[in-house]
Amino acid sequence: MSDRLSAGGDSIGQARGTAGYARAADMLAVQYEEVTFGEVHRDVLSLVPARPARILDVGAGTGRDAAALAALGHSVVAVEPTAELRVHGQRIHAGSAIEWVDDAFPALALRKYPGRFDAVFATAVWMHLDAEERGQAMARIAALLMPGGRFFVNLRHGPVPDGRHMFDVSAAETVELGAAHGLQTVLSGERSDLHGRDSVRWSSLVLQARDSRNVLN
Repeated sequence: MSDRLSAGGDSIGQARGTAGYARAADMLAVQYEEVTFGEVHRDVLSLVPARPARILDVGAGTGRDAAALAALGHSVVAVEPTAELRVHGQRIHAGSAIEWVDDAFPALALRKYPGRFDAVFATAVWMHLDAEERGQAMARIAALLMPGGRFFVNLRHGPVPDGRHMFDVSAAETVELGAAHGLQTVLSGERSDLHGRDSVRWSSLVLQARDSRNVLN
């Protein structure tokens, strides 16, 4: 739900995408938890792995999605570079089997969690990256996905809140970028804002790595 630049190691670089999130963490923790995983991802639920899988949630915020996925029996690594949000997440979802990590796009080192994932989630994160960073991040996701693995991405469209580092990123651009890295679009949809903001809309995309023999079901 937020993101920042990574220098490629365990130490995270200058926070750009996380601008404004730390000081608003208390309010955001309430806002994020007001809606459920099922509501946010209602259009893509049928594409979430049904059997226990290894899942990466990048920009996990308070861990709402990570906790829901863990409750379904998945092994979940939650990446959140804003310390204040991680603290809230670890408190709110203290009983969930979530592995919390301070890391970020585009490099997303994950040094303590090597290997590939059956699914990667990036909810309200992608638009915090500029064009060059999005290219680097998509290449990293393609490398992290198992054959047949899926990338779930939600894009925010609308006015940029004051103090935020955010770009206007279209679903079409994201589809094209995914294709350039071998990811096929299996779902593309749009919905209104769950918090009632008339000026904000969301795109939901699911991109899948090649190898139909290993398609998740």
